[in-house]
Amino acid sequence: MIALLPNRPASATVPEPASPPAKGARKAGFYRHDLDGLRGVAIALVAVFHVWFGRVSGGVDVFLVLSGFFFGGRLLRNSLTAQTLPSPRAEITRLVRRLLPALVVVLAASAVLTILIQPETRWEAFADQSLASLGYYQNWELSNTAGDYLRAGEAVSPLQHIWSMSVQGQFYIAFLVVVLLCTALLRKPLGRNLRIFFLVLIGALTIASFVYAIFAHNADPSAAYYNSFARGWELLAGALAGAAVGSLRLPMWIRSLMAVVGLAAILSCGMLIDGGQEFPGPWALVPVGATILMILAAANRQADPHCRGKMPLPNRVLAWGPLVTLGALAYSLYLWHWPLLIFWLAYSGRTHATFVDGAVILAVSGVLAYLTMRYIEEPLRYRGAAPASVPAVKAPLRQRLRRPTIVLGSTVALLGVALTATSFTWREHVMLQRADGKELAGLSTRDYPGAKALLNDARVPRVPMRPTVLEAAKDLPISTTDGCISNFKNADVIKCSYGDTDATRTIAVAGGSHAEHWLTALDLLGRMHNFKVVTYLKMACPLSTEKNPLIMGSNSRYPQCHDWVQKAMAEIIEDEPDYVFTTSTRPWNIKPGDVMPGTYIGIWEEFAEHGIEVLAMRDTPWMVKNTKPFFPSDCLADGGDSVSCGVKRSVVLAPENPTLEFLDRFPNLKPLDMSEAVCRADFCRAVEGNVLMYHDSHHFTATYMRTMAPELGRQIAAATGWW
Repeated sequence: MIALLPNRPASATVPEPASPPAKGARKAGFYRHDLDGLRGVAIALVAVFHVWFGRVSGGVDVFLVLSGFFFGGRLLRNSLTAQTLPSPRAEITRLVRRLLPALVVVLAASAVLTILIQPETRWEAFADQSLASLGYYQNWELSNTAGDYLRAGEAVSPLQHIWSMSVQGQFYIAFLVVVLLCTALLRKPLGRNLRIFFLVLIGALTIASFVYAIFAHNADPSAAYYNSFARGWELLAGALAGAAVGSLRLPMWIRSLMAVVGLAAILSCGMLIDGGQEFPGPWALVPVGATILMILAAANRQADPHCRGKMPLPNRVLAWGPLVTLGALAYSLYLWHWPLLIFWLAYSGRTHATFVDGAVILAVSGVLAYLTMRYIEEPLRYRGAAPASVPAVKAPLRQRLRRPTIVLGSTVALLGVALTATSFTWREHVMLQRADGKELAGLSTRDYPGAKALLNDARVPRVPMRPTVLEAAKDLPISTTDGCISNFKNADVIKCSYGDTDATRTIAVAGGSHAEHWLTALDLLGRMHNFKVVTYLKMACPLSTEKNPLIMGSNSRYPQCHDWVQKAMAEIIEDEPDYVFTTSTRPWNIKPGDVMPGTYIGIWEEFAEHGIEVLAMRDTPWMVKNTKPFFPSDCLADGGDSVSCGVKRSVVLAPENPTLEFLDRFPNLKPLDMSEAVCRADFCRAVEGNVLMYHDSHHFTATYMRTMAPELGRQIAAATGWW
């Protein structure tokens, strides 16, 4: 998430020197210490807001713009002024030397901490994200996860922050290809007009990416947050500033105003704008525009007679030594602070860091960042030469420096290979376990009575729990694997048939995944009692009249749900099923127990108007601790038992089914309540009858659902009179 390239002169009037200049050197043009300081401010904002406020500060967007400015501006200047084109191989090698060593070290350390601190149920996600981080597609991995409701409740990844480095890596390669290709093809035909061509091209791409970001953000904010195409305009804006900055001539008072406004916007952005919800949409113009102002405010100050060799005061403040030093640490500090925060929270069991915790985390991150920069980044970046602070070294000294550098480089490379191999090996192990778990559908009810242990006091023998903690994540209803539930992005109503597909009696299963997971039992009952089950399902979308609902368990708005509900209701009414099976309650977000939301009433009214009866299922108890959902499988893998990994019944269920209060008003409601098959009189355990009940924090495993089929059948028979 950092402006990842080494510090470079930022004067657009002078080509970059071939080798890193000494700090503060003015071989030609001038050195932008203020932008180093701006990076220091940005990393401070990112770290502080992450650790103590749990918010997006806008510092990430500052880094993206600076990355585009440093890399894009330098590449454009070299392409326009050099006699020969920059070597793609040399550019890529330079990027690899700069970026990968520190990343590999942090990933390796995170892998060790994952094994020591995290339950094995989290190792697969870490392996996936390690590979994604090394391959620079971590942002797409997270984007897909954000759109996967089955993984939406997972604990925050210690590698989540690497998404922006993946965006930058993809940008570097794409921009390098475009610039070199256009230069090779158009340098002779366009001559001096090549610069204008690049300004027009980059400007057009910036606008196109920005427009795309608006639409993507409106459609799916969570996925758009990590989308390379939605983020591209921020880097392109920096590159555009690098291409256009050479022609800027402004009076000092205008530059000073630009700098004051820009710095104030950057410092206040995190408190005034919820970047996690609003970026990369139009509100991202605030940190992006502010960074552009800071870049332009001190551009060409030597060449511009209006500036008289001075920078605006805010830029001079940013050029202060401690901020410049912090900027030099920005890449390593960003790599370290996030995983240390996440591992501490996992180890301590807390949901947020205290002031003291946060201060220690930041201090340790700073020490590790310095050590990483001094002993890993700099030696490998300069391939055995002295670091940038040493202007020249003699040949014998250079040779002595190079020998340990070869050892260091080999060690880092071996770490990367080991991390990759270990990630693939663990993924294969998990896949084999799940392949062996295909017999879950045929488990002996004698050994695995599940819900019968609660309902019928069935004997529970001593056998290993199934599904295992590694099998549970994929113990899903068949509709999920069949693709019969619309995802977050899909606005279509997908209808699939289960049970006795030739039957004339029909039950429509409608709403979100909390209606869907009952399909395992309904499918069995349909085949047994001759009725058809038709699905009308969308992830995280219960039938409701709420126009802009929140995704349950998060603060993300979900306007697509309302549009889908209207379509689904129209199709259900047209299809005229005998019954609609859907959830009728939700857990409270603000107090213990469950409730029937007022936004469900309009749905019951519409069904009543069309003479459709509703099998109103009381919703699933959520596994929560300190108001936060948790995975029982994680708890069990971490040494817990069925009780310690459960929850008090009074926390998740009201004393009486809230639906019962509305029966007089809506006679078409037929209440179903499976709470006695899930919870004991005072406690809801994680395991009953040797069967793990949940595959996440609030969806039943298909295995446990099969054990509830007889009781569900008894209640449906009483409601319908069909058998």
